Amino acid sequence: MDSIGLIRQFLQDRLGVEASQVGPDTVLGEIGVDSLMLLELMFEFEDRFGVKLSEDIKPPATVGGLAAVMDGLIYRLKG
Repeated sequence: MDSIGLIRQFLQDRLGVEASQVGPDTVLGEIGVDSLMLLELMFEFEDRFGVKLSEDIKPPATVGGLAAVMDGLIYRLKG
């Protein structure tokens, strides 16, 4: 599963948001993602991909922003 797939699955499981409704421009706060839920999602990402997110990351506002952070870490890990 890629980062956008993980985000979509997480949002569907936690909030009941259908994956088809989650795109790069989806604003996390507008679909009910609060700071605690964002942390849960980031922890799940760390566990799934075996990476550690920096503690000084500015919380992204959109699904696309979050996926870009995640993809950057995955790319560096593989590179």
